[in-house]
Amino acid sequence: MPVFVAASVSGGLAFLSHFSSTADNTCQNVNLPSSTSLNFPCSFSHGCSTKPPLFLSAPKVSLSSNNSTTKTDDGVDQSLLTDDDKQSRRSADWKAARAYHTKGLVYDGKVEGFNGGGLLIKFYSLVGFLPFPQLSPSHSCKEPQKSIQEIARALIGSYISMKVIQADEENRKLIFSEKEASWHKYSPQLSVGNIFEARVGSVEDYGAFIHLRFPDGLHHITGLVHVSEVSWDLVQDVRDVLSEGDEVRVKIVNIDREKSRITLSIKQLEEDPLLETLDKVIPQDISSDPDALNASNHFTIEPLPGLDSIIEGLLKEDGINSVKISRQGFEKRVVSQDLQLWLSNAPPTGDQYTLLARAGRQVQEIQLTTSLDQEGIKRAVQRVLERVP
Repeated sequence: MPVFVAASVSGGLAFLSHFSSTADNTCQNVNLPSSTSLNFPCSFSHGCSTKPPLFLSAPKVSLSSNNSTTKTDDGVDQSLLTDDDKQSRRSADWKAARAYHTKGLVYDGKVEGFNGGGLLIKFYSLVGFLPFPQLSPSHSCKEPQKSIQEIARALIGSYISMKVIQADEENRKLIFSEKEASWHKYSPQLSVGNIFEARVGSVEDYGAFIHLRFPDGLHHITGLVHVSEVSWDLVQDVRDVLSEGDEVRVKIVNIDREKSRITLSIKQLEEDPLLETLDKVIPQDISSDPDALNASNHFTIEPLPGLDSIIEGLLKEDGINSVKISRQGFEKRVVSQDLQLWLSNAPPTGDQYTLLARAGRQVQEIQLTTSLDQEGIKRAVQRVLERVP
């Protein structure tokens, strides 16, 4: 990211009063030495402070030798001010920036321009920086055909809501985030279990970032679908399943409000096939594929690796009378190479329950004769799994 030295616009003699800690979104003005009272716009609201993200580099706020801009964003004519007045104004504005940061206030900032890394935002007599990754996804999702530079150019002169995520006067770094302001506004509408229409953003090795579409038709918040939550199939590369711009449906499975993060799932909108009976796990036409399902009446089925130890353990549990592999089959897809053991949701027949074991494409159906109920069976299986190395 190129380092840009942004110009600060010198302003008039003014001092910010203390920021109110109440939620009425008002600020107070103090009497100034000048005969003219200078009022700062009260365009902020309460929110939660957030930890600034890391950036490779950021523009620095610095003094400007260019006198072509004569007014600050609140209308103060800088040409009438002395150097001491300008320095006092800048100090007051840095103090305001720190207050916005520590209190988590939302600021409506004007876009002055852009460079290769982000937008230039006027903050009273200062000019700060909003990196492109900190823009709300609503812009790119609304006009996906446009490049980020075209989107930035169209935003010049407009006002957008943002939060201050870094206010470092010593190093002259003033960084903003529109994403954090969007989180403050829209995250209260989110709950675990909500289902959203969404659009795929960037796709990484570990998962895909998904932009959630809200009732207003815009995509305001981004969450992550981990590679393990993309599909019940075994996904080696997320890019084989998802591409940027794809429209998908997702379910919210976790919300970390402190870190402003959402965990999403695509596969949880589909039922895990292993929770069904073996016939539903393998819906193949057995007449065309006689090896799809094999009954143990005709030959002995070799247990899946590790399953024999589990069967031995189950037979030692009180209330379990017999354990037998009754059938096996082969799925068309691989869900996991690890051995998985589940209690089928098929209703029991008398005192006989069904377990399903799966590893790779192979699935085995296990008939369990027991006097235990479903909860008792689950506890017995858990005890055995804890003992088996």
